[in-house]
Amino acid sequence: MKSGIHPDYHEIKVVMTDGAEFTTRSTWGREGGTMTLEIDPKSHPAWTGGNQRLVDTGGQVARFSKRFAGLSLD
Repeated sequence: MKSGIHPDYHEIKVVMTDGAEFTTRSTWGREGGTMTLEIDPKSHPAWTGGNQRLVDTGGQVARFSKRFAGLSLD
């Protein structure tokens, strides 16, 4: 590897949304810095299966279906 072109790789502390902490190595911030997460796997709906809704606001699906009903990929 070339010297002088790579970022500094050091230890930082990560604080999750529930207050849990762990230490990891990263190029983020400075040595001994603290990264506080606003969204993490314990709180984000993509991982927790939170309230997911499919809402057809204003008939968007119906309008799409009507507009492209004649198209076919034959």
